[in-house]
Amino acid sequence: MADPKGFLKDGREVAERRPVEERVHDWNEVYPGGMGRALLPIITKQAGRCMDCGIPFCHQGCPLGNIIPEWNDLVWRDDWDGAMDRLHATNNFPEFTGRLCPAPCETACVLGINQDPVTIKNVEVSIIDKAWDSGYVRPQPPEWLSGRTVAVIGSGPAGLAAAQQLTRAGHTVAVYERADKVGGLLRYGIPEFKMEKKHLDRRIEQMRREGTVFRVGIEVGAEFGASALKDRYDAVVLATGSTVARDLPVPGRELGGIHQAMEFLPQANRVALGEQVDDQIVATGKHVVIIGGGDTGADCLGTSTRQGAASITQLEILPEPPTERPAGQPWPTYPMTFRVSSAHEEAGDRVYAVSTKEFRGDEDGNVRSLLLVDVVFEGGKLTEIEGTEREIPAELVLLAMGFVGPERVGLVEQLGVDLDERGNVARDSAYMTSVSGVFAAGDAGRGQSLIVWAIAEGRAAASAVDQYLTGSTTLPSPIPPTERPLVV
Repeated sequence: MADPKGFLKDGREVAERRPVEERVHDWNEVYPGGMGRALLPIITKQAGRCMDCGIPFCHQGCPLGNIIPEWNDLVWRDDWDGAMDRLHATNNFPEFTGRLCPAPCETACVLGINQDPVTIKNVEVSIIDKAWDSGYVRPQPPEWLSGRTVAVIGSGPAGLAAAQQLTRAGHTVAVYERADKVGGLLRYGIPEFKMEKKHLDRRIEQMRREGTVFRVGIEVGAEFGASALKDRYDAVVLATGSTVARDLPVPGRELGGIHQAMEFLPQANRVALGEQVDDQIVATGKHVVIIGGGDTGADCLGTSTRQGAASITQLEILPEPPTERPAGQPWPTYPMTFRVSSAHEEAGDRVYAVSTKEFRGDEDGNVRSLLLVDVVFEGGKLTEIEGTEREIPAELVLLAMGFVGPERVGLVEQLGVDLDERGNVARDSAYMTSVSGVFAAGDAGRGQSLIVWAIAEGRAAASAVDQYLTGSTTLPSPIPPTERPLVV
């Protein structure tokens, strides 16, 4: 363990964010100099709070199976290179998870039973940022090539994790991305103020030097069909994500000014990076309403703030969660509690337990207001509260209500893979779809989930693909398959 008395003498401490009045005028990360660097002055002491708990439940809380107590001990002993090695043993991209993951490991921390948990996520990002700054992160090209070829469709965290693992195993891997740059939602869904794209770019460069090939601007299933894909490659990994957005079919939905979050955010990200976007959807000077209280909604909130919205209201159909862990969500489960993101510190009002009944428009056919009503869940049913209807101004409405599955038209239909009852790509416990040699990883098969699950599934799918191609594998799998496919 680290400091035997660390958890007794030191309290939880996190890095301070830049002042709100400063950060809302730029697109840089909200931490001064970047999150990892901002944490370094306090992180050794925080790592020392990790206790000799016997059974580290943080492992159970992390889908990747990160070896958390070991990094904490190594950081406390000032062995940063050793800590990086232990971190990379289970996670290809800790600079992504350290910034974007909601840290279910921390809610499972044994110290968290009766104290504030260890700052696991902060230690993680400090280790990897220091490793990049010191030049310790280097390409790891394979020593030999297997002669087998793999296509990975989609370059989000699941696709990138699968590609890196398979490349390092000696397979020739090509990653297909329909956008003009690699990264998926990491590139165009996550705002710059949450993760600057330099962190993504340097990891992509590492993968290129290892031998992974990236083919951008190609929509597989359109100009490059599924039959050609299967003919060219020995295995295919579907990592296309869950991209079909949930809609809100109420009266007035056809009005102008109502957009899905993933129409709004990618445009804002491109402009923040210096690109030109014609007919950009902007919040400048408008009354903005965001429907959906999750992370995507918070991203819309922070983006609208930086664009200079006149007002921002975020709506959530569920009641306001408690500030403390509910009795029905005991340790070490991940509790639904009231959380404040950096975007919520900056601007906007959050309104809970409301439902949108109608979008109302002006004479030009654009939205001007929303008709809301308070709701309550009774007996498992959503019930409107009589007499609570009211109208709020809205000149830009952003729908951030989640996603319902992968796109069916195109590649999924052409491959002929089966779907499960939720509309995701069905796969067995070894990530194989109903079509031999075709695997599915991440949100495409799991449904909308966390970045840490995407990376875990990408690593696990890579292990299964390697087994399929060669008959054995040395690739670690955080989610061990119980059934192995036949060797080709």
